[in-house]
Amino acid sequence: MKRLLHAHATHPDWRMALALAAAQIEAQRSEPGAASAPTLGWVYFTDLFSAHATPLLAELHQRWPGVQWVGASGVGIAASGVEYFDEPALALMLADIPRERFRVFSGARPLGGFPAHTANVHADPGGNDADELVRDMSARTATGYLFGGLASARSTAVQIAEDVLTGGLSGVAFDARVALVSRVTQGCQPIGQARTVTAADRNVVTQLDGEGALDCLLRDLNFEGADPRAALPALRQTLVGLSDAPVPATERRAPGAGSALQGRFDHLTRRGAFGADTRVRHLVGLDPGRRGIAIGDIAEVGSQIAFCSRNTEAARRDLMRICAEVREEVEPETLPLEAALALKGAPAGQAALPASHGIAGAIYVSCAGRGGAHFGAPSAELAIVKHALGDVPLVGFFASGEIAREHLYGYTGVLTVFRTAE
Repeated sequence: MKRLLHAHATHPDWRMALALAAAQIEAQRSEPGAASAPTLGWVYFTDLFSAHATPLLAELHQRWPGVQWVGASGVGIAASGVEYFDEPALALMLADIPRERFRVFSGARPLGGFPAHTANVHADPGGNDADELVRDMSARTATGYLFGGLASARSTAVQIAEDVLTGGLSGVAFDARVALVSRVTQGCQPIGQARTVTAADRNVVTQLDGEGALDCLLRDLNFEGADPRAALPALRQTLVGLSDAPVPATERRAPGAGSALQGRFDHLTRRGAFGADTRVRHLVGLDPGRRGIAIGDIAEVGSQIAFCSRNTEAARRDLMRICAEVREEVEPETLPLEAALALKGAPAGQAALPASHGIAGAIYVSCAGRGGAHFGAPSAELAIVKHALGDVPLVGFFASGEIAREHLYGYTGVLTVFRTAE
C-alpha cells in the first residue's frame, strides 16, 4: 500500500469545503510514493454537514470515479494534528488498496463470500442493538477484530457506505493481505482494586469478591460505613471499568498468519491504568437493600470490575503509550542518525518525530467527551498523536461510542494504522 492521500477543510458551504480538500488531494497525487490511483476513500464530516450528506457523496463519486466511500458524521472530526468541533468541516483520505482485498458493506450490501479478516465499522448510536451488531460482525471476521465507532450528531447521525445510511452497522472489510496495527487507549484511571463479580442480576451487581458491591464502592471512595447519600457528589464522578472473565490461553482466537494485529488485550488494571479489554460504563444507580450497584451494562458472574474516574494525565500517558507501541511495531527500533540528532537538538516539548516510512495512513476514533477540552487545549489530543507518529495521513471522528475487536467502548480512543507495502 502506498502513502494515503488526505485532506481536511472547513467552510460554511459544504461545496467549498470539499473543493478545498479536493485541491489538497490532487496536489498530493503526483508526490513520490503517493496513492495516485485510489480505490477506497474515507469521508468524515461534522454534523453541520449531515443534511447535505447525499449531494456530498454524489460529488465525491463525480470527482473520483471508481472510488468506493465509507465514513460517518461526528460532533467533531479529526485530521493530522487538528480537530474540528462546532464548525462545518470534513476530512478525506484515499487509499490504493486492490479492489479484491476489500469489500464495502451495509445492511443493503452484504459481505457475501468475502474472506473478511478485519473490518472498519460505523454504527448508529440510537438503536439498542449496537452491541449485538458489533458482536455479530466481529464473528464474521477471521480475527474478530473491528475498529471504528458509533456515528454522532446533535440531530441525525449518518453513516456512509456507498450510500447515505441511518440505523444499523456498515463499513469496509479487509482480507488478510491488508496489514494494519490497532490499539485502544483509555481515558479513565482506576480508583480502587479490580474485583470479581460473584453475584449479579443483569445490570445490578450485588457482590464483588463475595462482599456487597455497594460496600466495596464506598470503601474505594473513602466513605466506608457512611450513608450513601453523603457520598453522592463523589458517586456522580465515578464510573465503572468492566472486563469479561479472562479467557484461557487455549481458547483464545489467534489473529491469523501474517496479521499485524498484535494488540495487548490485558485484563483490568496495568500499573494504575486500564487494559484494552476494559469497557468504561456509567454508574446508573444504587440498591442499598441488596448492597448492590446498577451499571450501564450487563455484568456476568466471573467478570471483573474496578471503579474509576476520568483523568486527563492518565489519558495523555495512555495515548502516548499506544502511539509508541504502534510506532515500534511498524518501524525499526532505531531511528536514522539524522532523525535522532534532530530530536536531540530540538527545544524541549517541540521535538516531533519525522513522518513514519512504515505508516501509509491512520484512522483515529475518539470519544466525543474527549478532544481538546479534555486534554487541555484545542487539538491537543491530535497533537499528541502527530507528535508520536509523525506527520502521517490521518482522519477520524469523535464518536458516541468507540468500537474495537468485539466491544463497544466509552471514553476511549481507537488508533489504527495501515502499513506501507513491504
